[in-house]
Amino acid sequence: MTTVLRRLALVLAALLVLPVLLAAPPARAATPLSQLTARGGAIVDAQGRTVLLHGVNNVDKEPPYVQLNDGFTLTENDAQYLADQGLNVVRLGVSFDGLMPERGRIDHAFIDRIVAVVDLLAAKGIYTLIDNHQDGLSSIWGGNGFPAWSLTARPAGWEPNPGFPLYYLMPSMNQGWDEVWSNKNGVIDYLGTALAAVADAVKGKPGVAGIELFNEPWPGTAALTCFPVGCPLFDQQYQSVMNKLTTRIQAANPAVPVWWEPNVTWNQLMPSYLGLSKIASPNVVISPHDYCIPSQLGIYLGLPEQLRSLCPLQHDHTWSNIDLVKARTRRPVVVTEFGDIDPTVIGNTVTRADERMAGWIYWHLSSGQRFGADVAKHLVRTYPQATAGAPLSMSYDENTGAFRYTYRPNRAISAPTVIAVPALHYRGHPAITVDGGSVVGPTDGPTVSIKADGAGPVTVNIVAGGTASP
Repeated sequence: MTTVLRRLALVLAALLVLPVLLAAPPARAATPLSQLTARGGAIVDAQGRTVLLHGVNNVDKEPPYVQLNDGFTLTENDAQYLADQGLNVVRLGVSFDGLMPERGRIDHAFIDRIVAVVDLLAAKGIYTLIDNHQDGLSSIWGGNGFPAWSLTARPAGWEPNPGFPLYYLMPSMNQGWDEVWSNKNGVIDYLGTALAAVADAVKGKPGVAGIELFNEPWPGTAALTCFPVGCPLFDQQYQSVMNKLTTRIQAANPAVPVWWEPNVTWNQLMPSYLGLSKIASPNVVISPHDYCIPSQLGIYLGLPEQLRSLCPLQHDHTWSNIDLVKARTRRPVVVTEFGDIDPTVIGNTVTRADERMAGWIYWHLSSGQRFGADVAKHLVRTYPQATAGAPLSMSYDENTGAFRYTYRPNRAISAPTVIAVPALHYRGHPAITVDGGSVVGPTDGPTVSIKADGAGPVTVNIVAGGTASP
């Protein structure tokens, strides 16, 4: 090759490589996740740090369930998007119908798909809560969840089916729920076998935040006893079922937390009496929902949107019930559903959660979906993902991104406090000041790390603009 041709080849090669060199740097590798445990009213990781979970639901209600690249289940790009927004958990809905499509036969291919999603999310620093999901009990009533073979109740020929959510009033569906709570034909035993198979498959995977036993469990005919002040007798029966399932799951995977949701009349303002009797396992998380009835009636039944002005009152009522359950059970609380496409009520939940250092999981995000500005304003927020000590106070301004957090460090914990700092409000480096500690490591990613200087309280202030303080 002549000198001129050689030089032309070098120039051409440089032009080809230049766009790669000028491209944005690759995303920083996610910090490996560590096993979570419910302990002392908090969720803690393997280093002993108090963990706060913020995330989204992804629930596939149609067979064949949880297929990567199906246009619904979250992909690697979706996981990266969530990580960039500072979110660290996905509530992944799975179906008993899919786990055990025939009596006694586990669908291991379905479980393999669940494990694949757990691994995909963990690679981006996101935990997975595996949620045993149902709506309307079973396909028998046009819902999803329990396989038809597991129940004997069937709709009568005269029964109209009004669909979600009113089909919970159908007499036949209430009979089906009674079968669940009485373990007729061993339905709870089969469910325990299915969930234990999932628990065994994810054993040793620290990216699993837990297994949730039921989504929105309906009391069946006992629902009539739940109004207007709750149903302690049913909740005692319900807790007995939950204890049984928890024992079965943790026999297969002793480390996995099990999440308990109050019976669904909670969403109609009724209190829960979980914890009046002993909860068998210490490794349990309470997982209520926080919906507003006027908002739900507007979404599903077309009632006037003006009724949503009543929502703050309902949220106050729900969170007072959360406070009571947490105090009684001495278990951590994470709100596993709220919002439901209504940005006018999202702020009601996340503000009350911040006041209590409680986690939350928004309903809902499918593959390819991205938050609109009205939703992102509330969900994409600065918060302590892992605190090396005891949280004391936290405030966050959704309009400016101004954040203030104080915690009391635990000198026995060597790992740093990690704070999510998504880029929504912070162009370039956020301005970070720390009283009683210092920033360690980079500040140009979705998280920053803080180390305490001593045993005194540490206060972190973050605002838009500037660079990390020395």
